[in-house]
Amino acid sequence: MIEARDTAVLPKTLEEFIGWEPEDGFKYEWNDGELIKFVGMNKTQVFIYEILNQLFIEKGFWKSGTLISEYDVQLTGIQMRRPDIAYLSKEQIKRTKQGEDEIPEFLIEIISGSDNANKVEEKTAEYFKAGVKVMWLIYPENKTIHVYTSRKQVQICTDDDTCSAKPVLPEFELSVNSIFA
Repeated sequence: MIEARDTAVLPKTLEEFIGWEPEDGFKYEWNDGELIKFVGMNKTQVFIYEILNQLFIEKGFWKSGTLISEYDVQLTGIQMRRPDIAYLSKEQIKRTKQGEDEIPEFLIEIISGSDNANKVEEKTAEYFKAGVKVMWLIYPENKTIHVYTSRKQVQICTDDDTCSAKPVLPEFELSVNSIFA
């Protein structure tokens, strides 16, 4: 919860939020006037990001785009989210340089023990409504990955099961074991 003494400096509009730099060490998302406070990636999440990024580079996908951690995604005129990992194509990166907002087509959220299941589902719905085509929910504690290609299409992967970023990155396929190695 945000302390009362901080309310004078909190943004009241999305425009203010975009230019705002919090000084309390936390990160925030914006959802229709609501500030959503969270901490950045923990050590486990950073480790998983590093493995995914390394596999992404080794398989040559850096030629088509990049994986970005905690990228600001403006879903609508009233929502800005920060997924743990987002893929942007080279074309999308060029458009962001020109000031355009880009919706990543492939996102990854690494679920921690403090994540609220209802809030994760809410974000999933928002992401797909905005144009995301593939979303992975990685559950480190259970060593499972839920691969969504829509809100109604999900594959739950464990052990040697293959997770795919199809149709965005059809050849970006990894086994669950390779991510949790």
